[in-house]
Amino acid sequence: MKPTTAFSWVGPRWRTAILAALGGLLGLAVAVVLQGANAAPLVLTDAPANSMRQPTMAPAARKAQPSVVNIYTTKELRMPRNPLFDDPVFRHFFNVPGGNETRTQNSLGSGVVADAEGHILTNNHVVEAADQIEVALNDGRRLPARVVGTDPETDLAVLKVDARNLVPITWSRSDTLQVGDYVLAIGNPFGVGQTVTMGIVSALGRSNLGINVLESFIQTDAAINPGNSGGALVDVNGHLVGINSAIYSKNGGSLGIGFAIPESIVRQVLEQIVAHGAVARGWLGIEPQDLPPDAAQALGLKGGCYVAGILRNSPGDRGGVRPGDVLLAINGTVLSTATQALAQFASTRPGQTIHLKLQRNGRDLTLDVQVGKRPRDLDNQQLG
Repeated sequence: MKPTTAFSWVGPRWRTAILAALGGLLGLAVAVVLQGANAAPLVLTDAPANSMRQPTMAPAARKAQPSVVNIYTTKELRMPRNPLFDDPVFRHFFNVPGGNETRTQNSLGSGVVADAEGHILTNNHVVEAADQIEVALNDGRRLPARVVGTDPETDLAVLKVDARNLVPITWSRSDTLQVGDYVLAIGNPFGVGQTVTMGIVSALGRSNLGINVLESFIQTDAAINPGNSGGALVDVNGHLVGINSAIYSKNGGSLGIGFAIPESIVRQVLEQIVAHGAVARGWLGIEPQDLPPDAAQALGLKGGCYVAGILRNSPGDRGGVRPGDVLLAINGTVLSTATQALAQFASTRPGQTIHLKLQRNGRDLTLDVQVGKRPRDLDNQQLG
């Protein structure tokens, strides 16, 4: 029997055509394989070092982070006990020890290395009444710290650590800040470790917030949370423009409204505490209040503040200031708010003479008044 082939069912002419087509396909496949074997290998090209990058604040953060520290405080609290525990019979039968109960309270905050001598800036409320203070540096060192001095009226404190190779913060000038400038807040929120958040300057000179006695805050929307207090607010160059102090929040978290003490106030407090251990502020015994717009218009004035009251025999009283006077300028600086007047009084050193321009009964007057020292505990904190 004749064997059967794969093409036995077609005629000779078709068989030849099919074999020719199969041969062509086989040759094409061999050519493709050979071309693939001689193809160039896959090459990955890195972007050049000078190529465009997305905007970043990393250089500012790298510059400032070594100067920001974490602060841990410990406070021993005496807790009141049930009076029954002090009864001798009760203590005899139930073996209850005498004396008050104590409880250890731990808290945390942040700070900024101010100079190479080991002075560290923070908030007064971070270290207030603390029994022990420990500072954790950015390089991992943990050091005991002592309080050099505090200033509750601005909520600032200066600590001191004994250490070498500290990295002091670079200072900027807060008076060059503008609303809309980028800023970074650096601190230790909730104790998670050093954290950097970014925002802008939302407002300048915020006051009448009831946070401090003397207020002129930088407001920012950079996220500030518990534990950030005392940390650094820096500009795009990584230079200090303020010390983070407070947040506006109903639940303790960040709502995009944070407040920092401007560098100009911080620098004054630091210099006085380092030199004298305390801050001495100027004081006239005057209670300035904002001048209502309708009253200013009636008097033909564009600004100023009026003297609502004055302490008898105070520096202002001895210098000739009277209730009802309208303060127009201090040392040539035109006034617009009572807060501005209080800040001017406080920033003048006791013993110096201050030049006042005021209006009394429609007449302009000038007075030179010697500034006294502001008492530490005033019943009326709005006296300047």
